[in-house]
Amino acid sequence: MAGTSLGAIAGLGITKMSREWMGPAPVLAAEAIRLAIADAGLRKTDIDGLLVNAGPSSRNGYGASALSVSTQNQLGLRDLALCSEMVAQGSTAAQMVQYAAMAIAAGLCKAVVCVYADASLAPGASAGSSYGMGRFASSAANPIDILDVQYGLTGANAMYALAARRHMALYGTSNDHFGAVAVSNRQWATMNPHAIYRTPLTIEEYHASRWIAEPFHLFDCTMVNNGAVAVVVTSAERARDMAQPPVHVLGMGQGHPGNPKKAPFENEVNTGAAQAGRTAFAMAGVTVADIDICELYDCYTYTTIVTLEDYGFCEKGEGGPFVADGRLAPGGALPTNTGGGQLSSYYMWGMTPLSEAVIQARGQGGERQVEKHDLILVSSQGGLLDHHGTLIVSPHAGIH
Repeated sequence: MAGTSLGAIAGLGITKMSREWMGPAPVLAAEAIRLAIADAGLRKTDIDGLLVNAGPSSRNGYGASALSVSTQNQLGLRDLALCSEMVAQGSTAAQMVQYAAMAIAAGLCKAVVCVYADASLAPGASAGSSYGMGRFASSAANPIDILDVQYGLTGANAMYALAARRHMALYGTSNDHFGAVAVSNRQWATMNPHAIYRTPLTIEEYHASRWIAEPFHLFDCTMVNNGAVAVVVTSAERARDMAQPPVHVLGMGQGHPGNPKKAPFENEVNTGAAQAGRTAFAMAGVTVADIDICELYDCYTYTTIVTLEDYGFCEKGEGGPFVADGRLAPGGALPTNTGGGQLSSYYMWGMTPLSEAVIQARGQGGERQVEKHDLILVSSQGGLLDHHGTLIVSPHAGIH
């Protein structure tokens, strides 16, 4: 039934976020899970499901840093009815919540912890060793799949820069538009105690920052940091009796367009948000006009713009002017990435927008709390705009 709770997030655990080494990913995950369980007012023995988003540190060669389903034993979780490792890059967070809610509704389990942890900034290692694409250059993959690497297009920065450049060529999007997103995020981050970057940022400072991969300046790109986030998902009925105000999932959807890497496909300017959004909005029985807050996956400033377009907040190609007037910033008409997003707060893949959505839905945002927070849109995106997960969450169990 449209507008009815499909499940609820009852616990949230966020570790310290740092660009310094704090221990391997399983240690960080254990801390986030402990915090989430305590936040919900539960005990470890109440948890009967575990979904793990392994993250990049599972494949960066640091065996001690790898997060996997073996975390169950490290945490001492016994007799789980559901346990799985999921890897769909940044879209995994929303997908974990979706699968947890469906498993609970089917009677498979009662309380599922979903966790993401990353310890990519290990001693003696760079972020590029985890997030760079160069590791594929010598792989035995289909040569067609790695043509971009063979021609020197390596790393997420360059690939997203190419996508942004295509948007600029088609629609006249500019660095001023990208800068508006970066400045807006930083305005929110100054009010977030978890945020790594809390110094105010001006549009002049944005333009003066060094190039990373044109058209991206330094502040167009997310930072990498170590940390972990976990949530506890349960039924709406059980969540009512737990320690925190429940955050209900009213709508959810996924979009995986696939990328043939040939004409006439334009994956660079068309994302899975369109498909995922249609499903989630229909399930919740709402439209974009009903959304109070957006928490969007913003690995780059461009990602925010193209995601807003594909959800339907503006027409395709109008995302740049749409964000240019401050509507995403504090006091704007569409508060977006109210914790600072991944660009300024912390980079925990899709757990960044999800965690801030939980905080806002509970009304626990402190000085950054948005007054009207009845419907919050959450996006998580993976790969080069290849995978998308959408959630519509609310402090209310149904739409009236």
